[in-house]
Amino acid sequence: MKIMHLLPALSSGGVEQVVLELCAGIAKQGESCSVVSAGGPMVSQVEKSGARHFTLPIGKKSPTTLWQVWKLARLLRTERPDILHSHSRLPAWVGYLARHLLEKGKRPRIVTTFHGFYSVNAYSAVMTKAQRVVAVSDCIHRHILTAYPKVPPDRVITIQNSIDLTEHYPGFRPSDDWLARWHAEHPELEGKYLLCLPGRITRGKGTHHLAPILAILKARGIPVHAIIPGEAKKGKETFRDELVRSFNELGLSHHVTWLGLRRDIREVIHASNIVLALSIQPEAGPKGTLEALALGRPVAGYAHGGVGEELEQFFPEGLVPVGDTQAMADLLTRWYTDPPRLTKPIGAPYRREDMISSYLNLYRSLL
Repeated sequence: MKIMHLLPALSSGGVEQVVLELCAGIAKQGESCSVVSAGGPMVSQVEKSGARHFTLPIGKKSPTTLWQVWKLARLLRTERPDILHSHSRLPAWVGYLARHLLEKGKRPRIVTTFHGFYSVNAYSAVMTKAQRVVAVSDCIHRHILTAYPKVPPDRVITIQNSIDLTEHYPGFRPSDDWLARWHAEHPELEGKYLLCLPGRITRGKGTHHLAPILAILKARGIPVHAIIPGEAKKGKETFRDELVRSFNELGLSHHVTWLGLRRDIREVIHASNIVLALSIQPEAGPKGTLEALALGRPVAGYAHGGVGEELEQFFPEGLVPVGDTQAMADLLTRWYTDPPRLTKPIGAPYRREDMISSYLNLYRSLL
């Protein structure tokens, strides 16, 4: 069986990570896997997983992308994949059109994955034009059936994003060398109540809600300190500047450490007391919540989207009404004096082997 994945690029991101995990898992099962994208820093990882990469700019929002339809069609004729799996809307359009340039008996089966709450319009509808449509969470499954009522329900399947429980587990501990560097680089964190807000610095991620939360905790005499592992998207640095001003105005500048993009996010989460999930826009199937819980770190998050779904299942104590910074501060205050215990381990269907097995079963069922 030959599977070909389509996505815009292989830079850092949740979708790219899922594709990498699929390539590695599929290769271990003895199946063939390839990726078509504009390339990026994760190409070497994809190739190390046993998959091949073909460079085509199929995700560039430009009329010139239409020329890639014929190039992809030629690639499909050469590679003859059994499954064409699209992970984004524009690549899905390129794949959909390229497939129709092939003879009917030589067209691969199409799978799409909804990795987000895409806007409901004709452009996004291409994601429903597949033999099977994958939702990465139950809330995305409901979104698809509500937004596109003509899609047969039996064509939509939920396969949750997964985490590697061999890397994220309660007994994990950073190396002594990492801990020594951490303490040397960040002496301001010693003895503080550390709140970690991981992820890209955007308004949608709710980073601006951190200031009022910190202000309340500081007024209550709690030695709170926030660490922010993440960076602002290129061209969107003005929002970060706005956040810096708000922290300064509230006298919180010495209570926040900007860590920038980190490759050791597992260790950073372990060094924290609490992980926050403040997205004001519902997320589809975030892994960060599950990884933090698997490491034994409590998560306080807004009760909607994938975060709400995951917390409801594994740690309902961490649910907070969306946008209610007062309720969030009250919960964190209680946890400061009485730290919560995590009692339910992360299990099926969120384990890496669950996701790989589900996708392989799906591919095989189409053939």
